[in-house]
Amino acid sequence: MLPSTFGSSLWFSEEELAELEGTTLYRATVIQRKSLQSSFDEKVKGIVEELLHVDESASSPEVLFEDFLWANSIFWTRALNIPLPHSYVFPGSCGDQQTRTNDDVCDSSLLTHQETDITAKDSIADENSKSSNTESIWVEGLIPGIDFCNHNVKALATWEVDSVGNATGVPASMYLMLADKSSVEAGAEIYINYGNKGNEELLYLYGFVVDNNPDDYLMVHYPVEALRQIQSADIKMRLLEIQKGELRCLLPRSLLDNGFFGIRSGEDKDDKKSISPFSSYSWSGQRKVPSYLHKIVFPQEFLSTLRTIAMQEHEIENVASLLEEVGSSEDREPSDAEIQSAVWEVCGDQGALGLLVDLLRVKMAELEEGTGPEASDSQLLEQFYSLDSEDCTSGSDENNKDKSKINIHSCIIYRRGQKQLTRLFLREAEYLLELSGKEQT
Repeated sequence: MLPSTFGSSLWFSEEELAELEGTTLYRATVIQRKSLQSSFDEKVKGIVEELLHVDESASSPEVLFEDFLWANSIFWTRALNIPLPHSYVFPGSCGDQQTRTNDDVCDSSLLTHQETDITAKDSIADENSKSSNTESIWVEGLIPGIDFCNHNVKALATWEVDSVGNATGVPASMYLMLADKSSVEAGAEIYINYGNKGNEELLYLYGFVVDNNPDDYLMVHYPVEALRQIQSADIKMRLLEIQKGELRCLLPRSLLDNGFFGIRSGEDKDDKKSISPFSSYSWSGQRKVPSYLHKIVFPQEFLSTLRTIAMQEHEIENVASLLEEVGSSEDREPSDAEIQSAVWEVCGDQGALGLLVDLLRVKMAELEEGTGPEASDSQLLEQFYSLDSEDCTSGSDENNKDKSKINIHSCIIYRRGQKQLTRLFLREAEYLLELSGKEQT
């Protein structure tokens, strides 16, 4: 019943992978392929061969990387977070225990799994051991049946945990619950919602995309290699370290709703000014809070990083002078908030926004270099939609061709969405830069 192949980017042919050139997903796929191959060559292959050779009388099949890739995909395309009793995960254990669970979220460039620590509270005294063992620990695993459900934003069902067995008669069991029984017809497919995932994550993990995905996001980052080569790199890197500066940020599509060109462009203007993130930023209060503050869609943490990177030599000296006031008066190192305040007081937004515009323009150039502009992708999609389904045959070669078409179709939808988001966020950044220049002069 399990699939033998997958549509995720790890399974793409070189021709299909070329459709992703210039995207974060392309780089992530190449890196992950190398990582999996390395794990197989250095660890998995030898262990499996040992296990297979235990029975010398049996003929052992060749251990192939493709089998390892299949097993890896079977797990990560179907895994769910399962709450298990503490006593089940740590049978007969005592003392503090800790486990980790992975929540499949694409990060910046590697799309690795975000790790969430979950600490189980054990008992110290014997009388507390019983209550401790009833606590749940979330562990990722496979749930036969539920893991066959496909994804839909408007899911017909949700999966729930029956901790004590009221619904199923089995404690710590799971079941599917229909969202609206009256709307389900006999024979209808039961969908669940995999969560608010962008197309980058969906294509990487599961092998499908959602056209015009409302949960799409764009990753923007400042390269570490470039940071090491800028003027006064050591000083700036030290300031970023104290600030816990982020060199990358995820920009969800939903942020655009509150921008200058978004659907809420005229709403809540006064309210947003009253909760200005710069209310505690300005060192002396001499720098005027910009009028466009309530329309900035970019995370302030990332803009703080860009302000530090964009500083000129004379600005670094001025920032150092402000920070010396703190060190001399209290004999301590300035805090991250104080550094942000000093940099904001000296630099304002002009340098950071100029750098942000440059990053987004480079992003667009990378996206368009291999696969053309957004308009070209739209034309290709129109051609896909106009294909006559009667052309499909049941031959194996034709089926392989159809799978390749589906993969390429998914790539085009994903990369067009990335180009669209880059264009829209670039428009916001360019307009902010223009306003910043007017207010600074």
